[in-house]
Amino acid sequence: MKHIKFPGNIDTINRRLPFFLATEEWVARHMPAGDYFFSWQVDPTVICGRNQEIAKEVNLNYCKENSIDVVRRRSGGGAVFADRENFMFSYITDGDNVTEEFARYTGIIATALRNIGINAVATGRNDITIDEKKVSGNAFYHIPGRCIAHGTMLYDFDPAHISNALTPSRAKLESKGVKSVKSRVTCLKNEGISLSPCDFERYMIESITDGDPYVITEKDLDEIVRIESRYYDPSFIKIEDTSGNHTEASGKQLISNLLRLDGIGEFQIEYRLDSNNLINDFNISGDFFMREDIDQRICNALNGVQCNKPSLHEIISKINPESVIPGLTGDKLLNLILPY
Repeated sequence: MKHIKFPGNIDTINRRLPFFLATEEWVARHMPAGDYFFSWQVDPTVICGRNQEIAKEVNLNYCKENSIDVVRRRSGGGAVFADRENFMFSYITDGDNVTEEFARYTGIIATALRNIGINAVATGRNDITIDEKKVSGNAFYHIPGRCIAHGTMLYDFDPAHISNALTPSRAKLESKGVKSVKSRVTCLKNEGISLSPCDFERYMIESITDGDPYVITEKDLDEIVRIESRYYDPSFIKIEDTSGNHTEASGKQLISNLLRLDGIGEFQIEYRLDSNNLINDFNISGDFFMREDIDQRICNALNGVQCNKPSLHEIISKINPESVIPGLTGDKLLNLILPY
């Protein structure tokens, strides 16, 4: 695995988090076949999953008052908090089997921690835990021919920021058997790590990568910054809060269903029904993972469909939603849309 390295003349200290997400994309789209890894840090930031409703998962007022940046990533999963007390890791590899490659990545990270005496375990969905407390949350996404995984590694943390900045639903916490975000996280410092932060980062890079690093050039940087700009597009960030069922001035009824499926994630299903009972503006948000583009494969296919179980079943059977969202069978999707 090759290390992606930023030279001293490229300022990374003052970069916002999307700069590093753009670097992942650049590596995936431009570097030759192979495995790549790099580590990075940012000022306090909440990073939301691709399909989350930010206003429902994040205390935006608290973030504003405490200068915590709020951004969205292209991968699925839930919201996480990052600052300079923890490290962010990025892993880019070949292939199209995201589930297999993601498990491989979390296994590599957990093994590296165990080798320095930290009893870390890679769990089923996306976490690396120590005694059932999360020390690393991870997510993944896919572009043709390449898989990208990234995540946090808590060296130390501010419990107040994590508890106040993130506002997960009661259902999500209850599904994990905990009462708060703070109660289900730990950090390497609390687990007795003997390495300093700098030594820990160096150890992770040296234990995971080999050979000479690839050093980002000024020419590479221009393209990375161009990719970064897409993360600030308002249509991508979409910070808004819409919930509840009501009839709009247009006469369309807004339907909103919030449900959690064990082992898959939380789903917010929203759509509008016109006077002919046809589905319009179908949308899925939540903290689930995805293999393919949800809008193209699922949402667009359901627009214009009669909102009844026979019609929906016919369309959903052609979609194969499990190929888009791991674990989401056709019957489960149908029950999310019409949970009665």
